[in-house]
Amino acid sequence: MKAVLARSLSHKQIMTNDGKAIGELRNLMVDFDTGQITDLIIEPDETYDTTGYQMDGDRMMVPFESVRDIKDFIVIDRYLSRM
Repeated sequence: MKAVLARSLSHKQIMTNDGKAIGELRNLMVDFDTGQITDLIIEPDETYDTTGYQMDGDRMMVPFESVRDIKDFIVIDRYLSRM
């Protein structure tokens, strides 16, 4: 995956690889020892079923390794994003 500036990710929409809208990116979790992004913090749409996802209050935590593409949307593999 090519380099992307973090500020360009702010408020990007998150979609699954099968075309379902999940919600909007709110923040990133970073391992400061390695500098690697570990998780996306997503504000899920009210209609999206968050069952099976790691939740922190009303925010969804999705492992960064599930990201498949970053363009107009951030595309994640929904099977890799669940616990």
